[in-house]
Amino acid sequence: MIFEYFKNITFTEPYYFGLLLLLPVLIFYHLRKSKKASLKISTLKGKELSSLKTSFYRLPFWLLILSLVCMIIALARPQVISEKKRTEGEGIEIVLCIDVSGSMTAKDFVPNRLEAAKAVAADFVRSRPTDKIGVVVFAGESFTLCPVTTDHAVVISAIMGIRNGLLEDGTAIGSGLSTSVDRLRSGNSKSKVILLLTDGINNGGLIDPITAKEIAKTYGIKVYTIGVGSNGFAETPVNTGNGIVMQSEKVNIDEKLLTEIANETGGRYFRATDNKDLNNIYLEIDKLEKNKMEIITTVNHSEKFFPAVIFAIAFLFSSIILRYTVFIKFP
Repeated sequence: MIFEYFKNITFTEPYYFGLLLLLPVLIFYHLRKSKKASLKISTLKGKELSSLKTSFYRLPFWLLILSLVCMIIALARPQVISEKKRTEGEGIEIVLCIDVSGSMTAKDFVPNRLEAAKAVAADFVRSRPTDKIGVVVFAGESFTLCPVTTDHAVVISAIMGIRNGLLEDGTAIGSGLSTSVDRLRSGNSKSKVILLLTDGINNGGLIDPITAKEIAKTYGIKVYTIGVGSNGFAETPVNTGNGIVMQSEKVNIDEKLLTEIANETGGRYFRATDNKDLNNIYLEIDKLEKNKMEIITTVNHSEKFFPAVIFAIAFLFSSIILRYTVFIKFP
């Protein structure tokens, strides 16, 4: 019980503990005085005292000492300080639009472009606790893998479940962008962002990328575009008719298109040639799109001196009662 009482206790006026230095003086004075008195007791009143009373005749004094200790503890103002933190802020609505075409399994990233993109996207989600985030994937067509939500565990699970072959192969940048816009257009957030990641040139889909860009502008949606792929050639899976084999293929990214989409929607175009570049790009976007968050800390001070006061009074009254009843014959 005593250990539980002092758990997490802080003292707001600890200088009162200096009074504890007076206790050894009181104890010394009492023992010296009672030693002299004991001679009189043994010679004059010894026959009248029971052995039990003789053994405990100092009990009132020790109860008085305990009362003083409790009083000093109470004067030191024991408290328990608890903090409650609440995060407030307006989140951003973000859609991660990820290319899942066959070329995304090229080996110029470790272990490949798609797995590298999934890893940094998951880390990005973890760094945005107050944002609503969704996931759209595209290849020859587009698909909403996860609607915009604050349940980031679901978002990360969706990202980690992405794999090549989910959709018909191709690179439908316009379709991916338009589907992402559709996910955001009815949202309530003032800030809406799309992170579009691809490694190729638009070659499919029902919606032209320029048209999708204009739709994004209409709804005030900012688009950050990311081109992934090393400079030159990369080991890329190619369907030869006899199966898929890895061949050295030239990296072709429509940087002009991606730059136009980003610039005209208020975003930026980034080029990632390896894992480190890709990670740094997401960190840069994270800094550029910081939402307004306020951490409100509430500090509660809970006074804990009351039990010490109760014990002090109890020990004091016990000492007085014993002194003037049971031990009244002792000097």
